Parts: sequence; structure tokens; C-alpha cells
Amino acid sequence: MKDFFQTARFKALLTACVVLAGIMAYAGANGRLQSAPQEVLSAALVPLQRVTAIFSNGISGVADHFVHLDSVVKENEKLKEENAQLREQLVELDQYKAENEMFRSANNLQEEHPDYTLLPGFVIGRDPLDQFYSFTIDVGTKHGVEKGNVVVSEHGYLVGMVLDSTYTSAKVVTILNPTLNVSGMVSRTRDNGLVTGHDQLAGEGLCLMNNLPRSTQAAVGDEVITTGMGEVFPADLLIGRITDIETEASGQSMQAKIQPGEDIASIRQVLVLLDTGEAVAQSSEGNNQSGEE
Repeated sequence: MKDFFQTARFKALLTACVVLAGIMAYAGANGRLQSAPQEVLSAALVPLQRVTAIFSNGISGVADHFVHLDSVVKENEKLKEENAQLREQLVELDQYKAENEMFRSANNLQEEHPDYTLLPGFVIGRDPLDQFYSFTIDVGTKHGVEKGNVVVSEHGYLVGMVLDSTYTSAKVVTILNPTLNVSGMVSRTRDNGLVTGHDQLAGEGLCLMNNLPRSTQAAVGDEVITTGMGEVFPADLLIGRITDIETEASGQSMQAKIQPGEDIASIRQVLVLLDTGEAVAQSSEGNNQSGEE
């Protein structure tokens, strides 16, 4: 027993009792004896309450963060939808502008070629394997387009001819293709020749004018137009300008390199020349279909 009073455990117990007795004496002197246990307990719980408050505030903050994040995601989705709608409107606006420009050009050319109706068409596809840059347009037999129809640019330059047509589209072979032969004339000198494509010139975007007279006075920069011979291509269609002229291998005639008036490789919109009879028939058919509907 004597050893117990000398142990650290006894000393700690004695210290606790002295502290407790001091607290009780202080509380009694100040009239707070009855609330002393509560105050002791409250003091003991303060650290725990702080931890609980911090944890509670943390949970609340995380919840608020996720609520805010959800609202941001919804707002972003709404903005994406609005942006998509704006892009669609811009595409439609660009299309309307292009169509208006095409119709304006068609009206101007119509005065020069009253025997034809000019139908606007947009390039919707190209053959990547074709070195002569053939392409497909978005008008076909539904619109009166047939094989053999002449195709020009919005500025009136010859581009090519319809090779084949479906109900809603048509394939165009260009003047860079050697299979297409056009009777042409140098507008200044009135010398006639044959304009056609050439394998070695197509990559440069050029075509060739053969069979010019040996005595021609044609020079670089002269305009070349169609003659109308053969009744395939209308007369006086612009083709392009002479970039070089030289004697043919036979020595009997001259030949000239022609730079088409339009960049055939990148042209995006064209006009198809429809015979007036074809256009009238197509218009009547369209009216009948509208009446049936």
C-alpha cells in the first residue's frame, strides 16, 4: 500500500482531485457551483464541436460546389446549342448571298443569250482521280439539265459541258479535258482555231488552241471566244486569254496556250445553259406538279 502512494498513478489522481477541488471551490465562491459540471463538460466538448463545425462547413461547401458546377454545365450546354443555331443561320445566310449573286449574274448573261435560260448550280463534289477537274453540281433532270448542256461561270466564261445527269445532280466535264473540243476565235484578229484540253497543260490549269493560221497576228493577252460553229456551244462565250503562242510541230499552223477565264480547279458555282424549249417544258411540268399537290 505504501508503494502505491509513491506511484505516478497516485500522483496523477491526487493532482486531478486537487484541480477538481479548486474548481468546485471557485464555483462555490462565485455562486456557480450547480453549473460547474456543465461548464467542465462544455469545456471538454469545445475541441469536438470545432471539429464537427469544420466538417459540417466542409460538407456544405462541397455540396454548394457541386450545385454550382451542375449549373455551369447546364449553361454551357445551352450556349453550345445557341452557337449551333447561330452557325446554321450563318450557313443559310452565306447560301442566300451566294444564290443572290448567282441570280444577279444570270440576269446579266441572260440579256446576252436570250435563246437560253441560265440555271444556277453549286459544285457539290469532285473526282480526286480526274486530272482534268471534272465535278458534280446540285441540279439534274428534275431541273431540266441534260447531257450536252453547256456550263459557264457566273462571269460568263466557258467551263465545260454536262457529261451525264441524274434526277438531282449532273457531272460536268471541263474544257481542260482533251475529249472536249470547242470551236474558238481570237476576238481581236478573228482567227479561228480549235480549243481543247491537253494532258501536259491540265495541271497548270491551261488548255490549247490549235490550227491557228500561220499568218495570224494573235498575241499574248488576246481574248478567245466561241464561234458557235457546230451548234454545240453558243457563239461569243468567253473562254480565256492567250498566254503563249508558237508554231506547231508541222510548221503549217500556230498554236496558243489559253488561260481559262475561271480557275477550273477551284470553281464553286456555275450556270447551266438550258434551251428555251427545255426550260419552258420544265416550268410547265413544275406547275402541273404543284397543282397536283
